[in-house]
Amino acid sequence: MVKIKESSVKSFTIHDLPFEERPRERLVKFGEQALSAQELLQLILGRGIAGESVVVTAQKLLSQFGSLQKLAEASIEELSSIKGIGLAKATQIKAVFEIGRRLSTQAPPYKSKELTDPKKVYQLIKSKLKDYHKEHFYIIVLNSRNWSIAEVSVGSLNASIVHPREVFAEAIKNKAASVIFVHNHPSGDPEPSEGDLVVTKRLVEAGKILEIEIVDHVIVTKDKFFSMKQKGILS
Repeated sequence: MVKIKESSVKSFTIHDLPFEERPRERLVKFGEQALSAQELLQLILGRGIAGESVVVTAQKLLSQFGSLQKLAEASIEELSSIKGIGLAKATQIKAVFEIGRRLSTQAPPYKSKELTDPKKVYQLIKSKLKDYHKEHFYIIVLNSRNWSIAEVSVGSLNASIVHPREVFAEAIKNKAASVIFVHNHPSGDPEPSEGDLVVTKRLVEAGKILEIEIVDHVIVTKDKFFSMKQKGILS
């Protein structure tokens, strides 16, 4: 999309564009995916202010914060400091990003048997773990009818933090037939460490005593995952 210098577009508005090139009309015709970030912001903001069109205001927002991620993280005060963004528009922007965040964290409606697929486990839990700066260990408890997720520990995986007693307490309480272990690697490398392997072996042995099947241990990062079941580590 062509960038327009603020100094030259004081009177330029969306209505100066050909009808079929306006953001709303393009969204209706081609879908929301066809619009640029700037065009989407124009639709959220609705209109500009006296002497400045919404085209310029949307472009200023992206220039000021550098990316949609940074824009989403901006406070009401930071947004309101931009010319053309008052309290009303700042709250509109925050509301839109919050809806997106909540949608991304909603658990997909998987059935228990579907979670034997590590890819589905990753899709289920990645939004919970992707932004953590410490390792978080979760257990997914499975039975014939449903499933649940519980956080067990926070911190580097080792035998003192991840103890079978705490790990299997949730499984026993919910009469689990099987469980899946999941934890994140903030480093971005999903390969298991020596500590991960030691802890997993200990948990598998405990599961055999309790007659609770360990379906998998999945390590997740922001955009990758490692399945110990797929790699034959659990066998």
